[in-house]
Amino acid sequence: MPDRDRSPWWELTRRLLAAAAILVGTVALVWFDRAGYVDNTDPTGEVDLVDAIYYTTVTLSTTGYGDVTPLSSSARLVNAFLITPLRIAFLVLLIGTTIEVLATQGRESFRIARWRKRMGHEQHIVVVGYGTKGRSAARTMIKNGYDPASVVVVEPSPIAIADAHRDKMVVVSGDATKRGVLRQAGIEKASHVLVTTDRDATNVLVTLTTRQLNEDAYIVAAAGEHENGPLMRQSGANSVITSSDAVGRLLGLSSMSPMLGSVLEDLLTYGTGLEVAERELLLSEVGKQPQSLSDQVIAVIRDEKSYRYYDPVVSLLARGDRLIVVRPATELPWAPRPGTHGEDVADEDD
Repeated sequence: MPDRDRSPWWELTRRLLAAAAILVGTVALVWFDRAGYVDNTDPTGEVDLVDAIYYTTVTLSTTGYGDVTPLSSSARLVNAFLITPLRIAFLVLLIGTTIEVLATQGRESFRIARWRKRMGHEQHIVVVGYGTKGRSAARTMIKNGYDPASVVVVEPSPIAIADAHRDKMVVVSGDATKRGVLRQAGIEKASHVLVTTDRDATNVLVTLTTRQLNEDAYIVAAAGEHENGPLMRQSGANSVITSSDAVGRLLGLSSMSPMLGSVLEDLLTYGTGLEVAERELLLSEVGKQPQSLSDQVIAVIRDEKSYRYYDPVVSLLARGDRLIVVRPATELPWAPRPGTHGEDVADEDD
């Protein structure tokens, strides 16, 4: 059976209600059988409701003080076969909750410490927010060859945390707007940071804090509204993806040309059909025009700048260039994928 995703507050409330039920039930047992008990501190020896509550709380939490004791055979049998198991259940409930909290915290700390030791000085990727956008981004990177252990997810939601654990990623539970949480995720050594929460205000604050803690990280931030894009760039984001504009353009294109919309959706979907990819220039491709390659080149990256394939600056490909291409997502016999068969790469240092 699959595990249920339950809130910690729900679990705590459930256990408190169970403890309260044990207390109330035991008080009722003692009260209904109060004639079988004696109060050694009361001259009359009678046990009232207050005595029943007192006896129950003392008996369930300790071994009792002896001031209120069972006297009749029925009262002693009830203590032996009912109240004693209830006492054990009550203590297990309280101790179990404490141990579970400590074990969860310890397990999380151990997992993060083990991850830090394994990663050493290697750079990693931090994904802030594991909703629809963050989950898709992380899974796309993993499908493109990234190790799941190199992706750190920062997320406060228990349900999203469970999803990240199932995807075998390192998870830091907490609010990413707090510096301590970002430091716990190793933000200072991260090579890339993806900020993908559902609130633009949160994304701006996380971006600003990340840039202050790591001047060299490449930050990609999601913006729900177009007007918030410039603010995120001013906060330190290298790239801003406006989700509402992107979806709106895709909807508009699909309405005008359903085939065009399906092709664009195909390009954005990993693993099937067509894909957009970045690859290195091969030695055999140096000096050629971008339009003459077997891959459909749509842009050339030269000196950290991107040029469209028809730009005169990149009319002839040179060592050190990188290509943005459209190619089959899966290699086919009649559609080989250059750069995936160990060909020589045209580095600038060659």
